[in-house]
Amino acid sequence: MSSNRQAGRDFAEAYAGEDTVLVQARHRAREAGVVPISPGGGSALCFLAAATDARAVAEIGTGTGVSGVYLLRGMRPDGVLTTVDLDPDNQRVAKETYAEAGFSGGRARFIPGRALEVLPRLADHGYDLVFCDGDKTEYPDYLAEALRLLRPGGVVCFDNALWHDRVPDPTHRDPETTAVREVLRTVREHEALVPTLLPVGDGLLCAVLRG
Repeated sequence: MSSNRQAGRDFAEAYAGEDTVLVQARHRAREAGVVPISPGGGSALCFLAAATDARAVAEIGTGTGVSGVYLLRGMRPDGVLTTVDLDPDNQRVAKETYAEAGFSGGRARFIPGRALEVLPRLADHGYDLVFCDGDKTEYPDYLAEALRLLRPGGVVCFDNALWHDRVPDPTHRDPETTAVREVLRTVREHEALVPTLLPVGDGLLCAVLRG
């Protein structure tokens, strides 16, 4: 990649900027060994939540609350984020992040546990946006659940859709890369989905469920 093109990508990535709340949440993520969505990816999530006038969002992978803050900032003032994570300690930290961002306790519903055990308990067609940032090997299963959870016109997003640039390289055949490739292919070929792959962060795959 040329230096000018890289500079352009860096500029776009940092375009929206991050405040003290998000900077602190990223610091907590480093301490916890969690890799949050990039600033550009977070900005895209905020945009999509606002564009869909989202009232109900489901998130797989709470982390320390970076992506959740972006989602909540784009959602309606009465919107509720349902966020799932295996680690209750991550969710405890995310609660602090949301409080620092000025969101009341009622704006987020925290569910600890494995996503594939939690998601089947959520309401059919009850969500405007589903954001997936959990176990990459489970991405194909997350997509199946998201299609059930989304209302017509809703959006599904997958972070790490380039998976450290391994996805475009056919020599990488590890389980994570293979699963991400499968989701990319399925989303692209699905008749009910209108997809796009955004080159922000580690890649953000997004698709709208046709009405």
